[in-house]
Amino acid sequence: MRVRVEVSTTAAEIPWGMVLAPGRGLIYDVLNREAPVVGRYFHAGGMEPYGMVPVGHGAPMFPLAKRRKGKYAAGGQGWFEVGSPILDVAAVLVQGIKQRELLDWGGTALHVVSVTAVDPPEFASGRARFRTSTPVVMKGSGRDSAGIRTTRQAWLLPTDPEFPAYLQGNLRRKAETLGLDPKVSLTEISWVGGKRSYRVGQGAKPGAPIEVELVGAPETLQAIWSWGLGQANAAGFGWVSA
Repeated sequence: MRVRVEVSTTAAEIPWGMVLAPGRGLIYDVLNREAPVVGRYFHAGGMEPYGMVPVGHGAPMFPLAKRRKGKYAAGGQGWFEVGSPILDVAAVLVQGIKQRELLDWGGTALHVVSVTAVDPPEFASGRARFRTSTPVVMKGSGRDSAGIRTTRQAWLLPTDPEFPAYLQGNLRRKAETLGLDPKVSLTEISWVGGKRSYRVGQGAKPGAPIEVELVGAPETLQAIWSWGLGQANAAGFGWVSA
């Protein structure tokens, strides 16, 4: 399930360093206030067996804002989304955000207009095509062509040879974390957007938005739609927009 938060702002832009970074803090603040046991559990290490945190979010979007080169445009009416494949967690996010009239998005004041829960599509055919609005980040093996590990911070781009296998592995670990059918397959990467790095905590994480086709059980595809693609979803990466 997703939570769509309609907002408005008088700000003309959001600093690039604050486009994604405030979302994780907002999610944890809501959880800590409304369901502190869940918030502490997620923050302490995530769900077994892989330590995953089943929440995600996107960036604020302002479709009518005036675009300026090199700036992340804001202004007027817009929205952002958060979500979780665990219905109880999503319900807590709905309840917590509804209680707020104003959100501090890294120094940008967002006035809350409405908060709506959005159910996932059915995916009855067992196929889904997802496009992300934020970069998908994945770590690879860190090994060179000779099989020798050269780094532990081996961020992958979608055009790297290791990327498809690591992304598929991530999807299957998500399904296993939730107790769902893990036989989900990446069948195609049909589009790759421009590379972008965002700083969300310590260091910047590089990636690129992508469009992919997946095959799997409908419940698994619904969970991925609510959670996001790749790693660091709680930090705003890999948010599925379409």
